[in-house]
Amino acid sequence: MWQDRSEDSIAAQVTYFSGHKGEVNCCAFSPDCQLVLTCSDDGRLYLWRLSNGKLVAKVHGHTGPVKRCTFSKDGCLFASASHDCTTRVWSTSPIQCIHVLAGHLRSVETVTFSLDGRSLVSGGWDNLALLWDIHTGLKLKQFCGHSDAVQSSAFSTDSQWLATGSWDHTVKLWSLSGDEEVVTLTGHQGNVVCLCFSTTGMLASGSWDGTVRVWSLLRHECVFVLGGAERVWVKSVAFYRDGSVLASTAEADKVRVWDMADGRCVKCLQGHKDSAYGCVFSPTGALLTSGSDQLDLVGHKLAVLLTVKCPPSKHKD
Repeated sequence: MWQDRSEDSIAAQVTYFSGHKGEVNCCAFSPDCQLVLTCSDDGRLYLWRLSNGKLVAKVHGHTGPVKRCTFSKDGCLFASASHDCTTRVWSTSPIQCIHVLAGHLRSVETVTFSLDGRSLVSGGWDNLALLWDIHTGLKLKQFCGHSDAVQSSAFSTDSQWLATGSWDHTVKLWSLSGDEEVVTLTGHQGNVVCLCFSTTGMLASGSWDGTVRVWSLLRHECVFVLGGAERVWVKSVAFYRDGSVLASTAEADKVRVWDMADGRCVKCLQGHKDSAYGCVFSPTGALLTSGSDQLDLVGHKLAVLLTVKCPPSKHKD
């Protein structure tokens, strides 16, 4: 991904987005790379202008910590999951709440839009994953099977599969196109807190056991076990757009980049002064953003933008 792989770590160009009064739990890029969305334990979502780092809007509505945020593929909507037991769907222009999805009995920990733009999934401490119709706000389906909290979710790039990760240490694959039996992926020894599909038929899962596991969707088996030596909690995983590398953050001050050809760690990106949290590549692949537990001079939590040099994607738009 970077031309010089002889160095184990690099200092990326860093931009700080300061304002939250609680831990920054998640960051998301708008599809056009014009906006960055952050959410926090302070109960708010902030929209930032990527070009200059200026705050565009403070989004209010949740009555508890906001655990997850994400944009729809077309950028017209964004969604948030909260400890207040609700999922909210917001329009981007004008910024307003269009659906309050109230179906969970406990904290909602994850929310993800399907890539076909028709639905979203939420999961929470009630051990359930719920599928919602984006346009009507109605619940379409309920997924039962985990024996503990659902903390992560992801749709496959063809919107045919849903993956959920749980505190029961398992990943479950649910078919959205038929009545196929659910597939359970085992191997983690801790809570599965982050998931990401690649465009090349792989699924990455990160766990509090300190490892990232990369699975083959075709064979339903583990291909790589990444990390684990430091025993730090993995916080987030994100595939580069062509699936060639995977980024991960953990309860440490580095963002690691892994080569998907052989499972090697090829870079450690430095820029945080405290634990790195959520990470995601921009749609173009040119930028990587991650949240931080770092404080600024007036006590605000920071979202930290790490700018990395990436090659052109192999995929055509």
